[in-house]
Formats: sequence, C-alpha cells, structure tokens
Amino acid sequence: MKPIGEGGCLCGNVRYAVFTDPVRTTHCHCRFCQRATGAAYHVAHVFPEDSFKTTRGDPKCYTHRSDGSGKAIHVRFCGECGCRIYLSLERFPGTVGVYAGSFDDPNRLAARFPVSKQIFLSSGRHGTIVPPDVESYWGHAIDENDVPLAAETFENPVTLRPPLRR
Repeated sequence: MKPIGEGGCLCGNVRYAVFTDPVRTTHCHCRFCQRATGAAYHVAHVFPEDSFKTTRGDPKCYTHRSDGSGKAIHVRFCGECGCRIYLSLERFPGTVGVYAGSFDDPNRLAARFPVSKQIFLSSGRHGTIVPPDVESYWGHAIDENDVPLAAETFENPVTLRPPLRR
C-alpha cells in the first residue's frame, strides 16, 4: 500500500509513513502540549495505530502521567536530534497523534484535513487566535468517563485574552 504521507525527525534517523486519512486533527492548548512542543499549542493529526509505521530508526520514548486523567502519555522522539515525532495515549488506545510539523509536507494534510477541534483553550496562550466554525472546548472534549462534551463554536475569530478564560 502506498503511503498518503511521510515524515521524520530533523536529522533523518527516524522516518515514518501513514497509510490512511487521519481520523481528526486537533490543536491542543494544554500546558503539557505547550511544554512538549515549545509552542503555543500542539497540532496533531490522529491516525489509527495500524495505519502508522516507523520506516527507519527506533524512536525513544518518554512517558508522562497526565495531570488530568492520570493516564500515561508516551512521547516518541529521535534519540539523536530530539525531534518529537508522535505520541500515544493510554486513554485512547489504538491511535497515534503525529506531530503535524514532522511531516515532509505538513501543508498537504492540513489542506485536506482542517482542524477538527481545539481543546484546553482555558490554558491557551494569550493572543492565540481561535478560528470560527471549529469545535472548541475550554477543557477536554470528553469528561473523565469518556462522555463527549458539548462543543462551542465561534461565529468570528476569537483572540484568547484573560477575560475570555472560563
């Protein structure tokens, strides 16, 4: 089967391919993702685990316990250059969240699969612009019992500022 996307780390020691469309694309604004990426938020294309394959190298793994769920987050990265490649979450078995910037052509998937949802806006960096018509959540999109929560969508772009926090 021919991959629909490929990517890897900065130094090229770890490479991967994806073989199906992502099930969603998420922007996560939680503090863990901010720290893990060094950016305002993490952009992840989420794929079924069996449609993701490492094609070169053996990524290292850092495991972190979620402050919210207490479950494990496994971050895979290159042991040589430190570039983060993908993560898997104990809470969501059978899926991987691929760091969108690690794709060889990050705009290819972004154009075909726009942001499905924005989560943890309550810890979002001030000045971040949230686009209209995207499912948005001030916390997680599901509760502690994995029940989906109601999304909020904005009619116009919203800029995160202290008064907007809930």
